[in-house]
Amino acid sequence: MNRSGKIRITGGNWRGRSLSFPDSPGLRPTPDMARQRLFNWLGQDLAGMVCLDLFAGSGALGFEAASRGASRVVMVERDPAACAAIQRNCESLQAGMVECRRMDVMAWLAGATTSGMSFDLVLVDPPYAMAVQEKVLMRLPALLKPGARVYVEHDGTLQLPAGWSVWRENRTGHAHYCLAMHEAGQTTDTEQETT
Repeated sequence: MNRSGKIRITGGNWRGRSLSFPDSPGLRPTPDMARQRLFNWLGQDLAGMVCLDLFAGSGALGFEAASRGASRVVMVERDPAACAAIQRNCESLQAGMVECRRMDVMAWLAGATTSGMSFDLVLVDPPYAMAVQEKVLMRLPALLKPGARVYVEHDGTLQLPAGWSVWRENRTGHAHYCLAMHEAGQTTDTEQETT
């Protein structure tokens, strides 16, 4: 039996709208409280930002970013049922700024680092059993705009690679999460905050 679930968008233009997602192995949408805290950290208004949602799953994080004004959201997810659900949610919300790439994240990153794409916000929430957060972070610097933030959800064992630092962190139940920055973007961001 193919079961499915629903989760609600917590803020922005689509606040209260439901997203449907499949009952796929390892797919566990980020809890409401964690999503709300993340976007409080980011200031709620993501107008004009370009976002990347890796291991998109239900797409909840990426849709939350789009709901708050992100101009483009690229979701990467290899599970065909999850990608199909994301596409249906895009159609329901008329979310033309959201695109889903059905690919393995590491394979997508290998190609993206030479594509010239860059992002203001990256969302990294893989199934915990994969334990690939550190590998993903090592691939990301070439894709980050100055001052970019990277959200990472993990099981509490995350070790940031060299050059990364935590900007904000918290936990909700078993979910540990943080906003991290790479050193290449920290000078610009500090200058912006002190002006």
